[in-house]
Amino acid sequence: MNAAPKCISVITPVYNEEENVRDCHAAVARVFAGLPQYDYEHIFCDNASGDRTVAVLRELAASDARVRVIVNARNFGPSCSTFNGLMSARGDAAVVLLPVDLQDPPEVIPEFVRHWENGHEVAYGIRANREEGWTMRTVRGLYYRLVNYCAGIHIPLNVGDFQLIDRVVIEALRACDDYYPYIRGMIASCGFRAVGVPYTWKARRRGFSKNRLYHLIDQGLNGLISFTNVPMRLCLLAGFVLAVLSLLYAFATLILNAILGQLGAPGIPTLIVAIFFFAGIQLFFFGVLGEYISAIHFQVRKRPLVVERERINFPAPAGRPAEGDQAG
Repeated sequence: MNAAPKCISVITPVYNEEENVRDCHAAVARVFAGLPQYDYEHIFCDNASGDRTVAVLRELAASDARVRVIVNARNFGPSCSTFNGLMSARGDAAVVLLPVDLQDPPEVIPEFVRHWENGHEVAYGIRANREEGWTMRTVRGLYYRLVNYCAGIHIPLNVGDFQLIDRVVIEALRACDDYYPYIRGMIASCGFRAVGVPYTWKARRRGFSKNRLYHLIDQGLNGLISFTNVPMRLCLLAGFVLAVLSLLYAFATLILNAILGQLGAPGIPTLIVAIFFFAGIQLFFFGVLGEYISAIHFQVRKRPLVVERERINFPAPAGRPAEGDQAG
């Protein structure tokens, strides 16, 4: 009796992407047509889209049993939605995030699979080249280096969530209880055997990214505070240095006044500048402290990662009707 083929799960978060979901589905189908020895499932995680995205996904699920759909009750953000989809994956391995706009090319998946079959539990994509402007490319590069330098673990440079991970890694991630998962850092922290695959990160062909500047900053700050306390340590160091400099300045002023007498009228402009400078420093420190406190606040409240409205095409436990029979 032949053993069942290994299954690979592909997770794609979507939000108002009616222009791209069909192309993404077709691209994944083409990739696995070249990997006939594997079965696969394509999990779309919809973040309460306001356009026809869900309707298109229903059509795809009705025509392709490999398509699974999770529809969230509201927009919980790409990280939480992706992690929830990953926890729902049934494959022996999973592509953590394949973007619906295909900026991370699905043609790299066979290379991931080859490394996985050779014994690597993690095969991650390295964005060696980027089809984007110099400014964003530089900012992203600096951020990746900052996170890698500050984190207590090695997070590879220029690596996003476009990775293939083994079932053992998925189960290790299941033990994590994080209200805002920084997935690439969580995978790196597991410490399994990993290998990188360089590729070109492509420009978006149609539509526009729903990850606006605010969301990028929010995700970047989450990456920093999730795996390092360096920002707090830097604030402590800066506060100590400023205190020492203030004491030195006060001591120097006392000596000069004792030797030379009163050095003219008190410097009101200098005093005003000093007050605003130290006030700004204090507000900055409070902001850094607030990021950590807010992370603790959301974590201890134990809210669900996402709230789902429905599931489509997911196999049901024995004795229950399959979820999403209405999609057929």
